[in-house]
Amino acid sequence: MSLQLSEIFIYPIKSLGGISLNNAVVEQRGLQYDRRMMLVDETGMFLTQRDFPQMALLKTEIINDELFIHHSVNKQSISIPLRELNQYSRKIKVTIWDDECSALIVSDEANEFFSDILNTNCSLVYMPDEEKRIVDPAKKYVTDEHIVSFADSYPFLIIGQSSLDELNRKMPKSLPINRFRPNFLFVGGKPFEEDSWKDFLIGEIKFKAVKPCERCIITTTNQDTAERNEEPLKTLSTFRRPGNKVLFGMNLVACGIGKIRVGDQINLI
Repeated sequence: MSLQLSEIFIYPIKSLGGISLNNAVVEQRGLQYDRRMMLVDETGMFLTQRDFPQMALLKTEIINDELFIHHSVNKQSISIPLRELNQYSRKIKVTIWDDECSALIVSDEANEFFSDILNTNCSLVYMPDEEKRIVDPAKKYVTDEHIVSFADSYPFLIIGQSSLDELNRKMPKSLPINRFRPNFLFVGGKPFEEDSWKDFLIGEIKFKAVKPCERCIITTTNQDTAERNEEPLKTLSTFRRPGNKVLFGMNLVACGIGKIRVGDQINLI
């Protein structure tokens, strides 16, 4: 069976709810709008569902160049004009893992909104176009230079539907793909065949598979309720655990820019 792109997802604010798209623009640092914003604490350290699982309840939607964020339980909401993002002027230093980046504060209104919901002082920041966060600066896995948004490490993540189906076959209860927060889901092929991919095309755009994705506690967070339990890490660790790392999905970099669409063929090179 041929390989075909079946779903595309972006996460405009890191660790908040994602958006399913029919098509997307591949840019140097990731899909357009994907993880270009994130929440940081008073020291500039990034915030995620690892420590604030309630971030899962903040859902996002883009309508006419405006990002809408709403809380699925208490119904609080805010909107952010995407066309104005590079016009913000208050610059701060932020930290994401081992990287320090320059970022722009979006607005006092946004800071108050998220601080109130998360019950902690925080700011919403945006990565401006001129900021260049380098992928794998030690060149352990990627030898040529690529840049990335506020994603954990790499610009793109792909998972096969067959891989999710095989995991769910072993699970006491099936889980949806949103537990794993990929950018791309594809159909066709064998379970976990993406583990062995190297160079491939989605439509006409070339991607390189870098390394399997190490999974964390966020996968155990129900994206509809923010509740946690031990799955899927408990089951994954029984058959997807080389050493101390639980792996699921493949990290990618792109070797071109342009538009991709659901239904595009995936061709291994």
